[in-house]
Amino acid sequence: MAKCHRNDIGSIALDRPSTATSSTGNNFRLWTAFTGAAFRRKIFDAVSCGASSRHRHQLMQEMLNDTGSQSQPPPPTTTMKSVLKEFNDPKKADKVVKKPNSNGKSEKLADLLNLVETETAAETKRKVEALEELKRVVKELQVEDKERNVQAAGRVRSLTKEDSEARVTVPMLGSIPPLVAMLDFQDSDSQIAALYALLNLGIGNDANKAAIVKAGAVHKMLKLMESPNEPNQAVSDAVVANFLGLSALDSNKPIIGSSGAIPFLVKSLKILDTNSRSQARHDALRALYNLSISPSNISFISEADLIPFLLNALGDMEVSERILSILNNVVSTPEGRKGISIAPEAFPILVDVLNWTDSPGCQEKASYILMVMAHKAYGDRQAMIEAGIVSSLLELTLLGSTLAQKRASRILEVLRVDKGKRVSENFGGNMNAAVSAPICGSSSSSSTNLNGKECLVEEAGMMSEEKKAVKQLVQQSLQNNMRRIVNRANLPQDFVPSEHFKSLTASTTSKSLPF
Repeated sequence: MAKCHRNDIGSIALDRPSTATSSTGNNFRLWTAFTGAAFRRKIFDAVSCGASSRHRHQLMQEMLNDTGSQSQPPPPTTTMKSVLKEFNDPKKADKVVKKPNSNGKSEKLADLLNLVETETAAETKRKVEALEELKRVVKELQVEDKERNVQAAGRVRSLTKEDSEARVTVPMLGSIPPLVAMLDFQDSDSQIAALYALLNLGIGNDANKAAIVKAGAVHKMLKLMESPNEPNQAVSDAVVANFLGLSALDSNKPIIGSSGAIPFLVKSLKILDTNSRSQARHDALRALYNLSISPSNISFISEADLIPFLLNALGDMEVSERILSILNNVVSTPEGRKGISIAPEAFPILVDVLNWTDSPGCQEKASYILMVMAHKAYGDRQAMIEAGIVSSLLELTLLGSTLAQKRASRILEVLRVDKGKRVSENFGGNMNAAVSAPICGSSSSSSTNLNGKECLVEEAGMMSEEKKAVKQLVQQSLQNNMRRIVNRANLPQDFVPSEHFKSLTASTTSKSLPF
């Protein structure tokens, strides 16, 4: 084993590449690069017998030969260190591999930049072409040729339908005045083309809405509807749609309301109520809702008899919530509250809405209207009680939405306070008479008996009147509940309660009073 070790050492020492510059000093520096313990460990690793030592020896020999095959062989000391470092640290090879990747990234970045430049150039060219086309269209609107005007208006309609940039550019080129002037044409094709072009220009653009109204479009539209000949239905629908779009701008609401558009919309709504054009009907309702937001328009709404029509249309679930939204705006002014109060069957209709458990939005809006009306007028509170509002409110406080429950509780509180005031007023004068009765009757026994009898008669008459009122309220409440049960059970409308039920209602005491 010792001989094998010496041969291995000799092999390593003798087979290393020899150079002209090698000297003893160099050999000395090689060995002194290690400490004693490290040198012994290196010697043990290098000269160990077995497959692993021979494999390592062969690998080191090949590395030394490859290093020696270079054009300028390094000194022995440097060769041994570089070989050991290269064998133990393979990270240099990874760095060499990564160099081509950086070049690839640079090439990709350059390609992306070129692509962006190409797309930018194409986008600029497209915008220039679109601008030239818009200029040609506006020029066609300004020429005195009806056919070319109609074609240009149709082109404006199609270009501005979904392009917000075109809605900004086309008015800047001067398209609104000629489009408004086209409303004076007598043929319906020109009118419809101009109306829908103006409609698309106003979509999502408040500046265009203001410019269209300023150009006098509202009065020209109403003039079309006031012509002696019956207006074209398509033209009427287009005018309604334009009023819907223009009324969305707050500054336009008073102008449109005072121009006479509200009576036209109410008239159109009544006509559409009998037809099947649901889109135009919804447009008219939405336009009236926009106009009702402005308090200055409530008087015009009341004068147009819109409130009774809306109340009678509440049975249509398709438009009920929109109608209640309009009435929510109407009730905010004294004129609106007066219009609701004098409308026939207003409170029974609104109380019936409170029972629409499948429509929380309608319940909330109806309860708001009733809450405002209950706070403002005593006569309205009486009409609500007569309409059977108490039982509906009690049910709403249990089954309604959170907002509807709060509003129902407020109405019940107002009714309770109002009832307490009425009771105190009724008992006020009689309480003073009861206190002074013994003093008045102390003069003589006959007068005492007479005054006592009169007081008892008055008190008995007062209590009988109150009992009658309570009994009437209880019976009315029970009958209303029975009517609702019949409606929910889908029983025939001519259903008549049995005699047993009538006897129950007749014998009910005041304990059944809801409040």
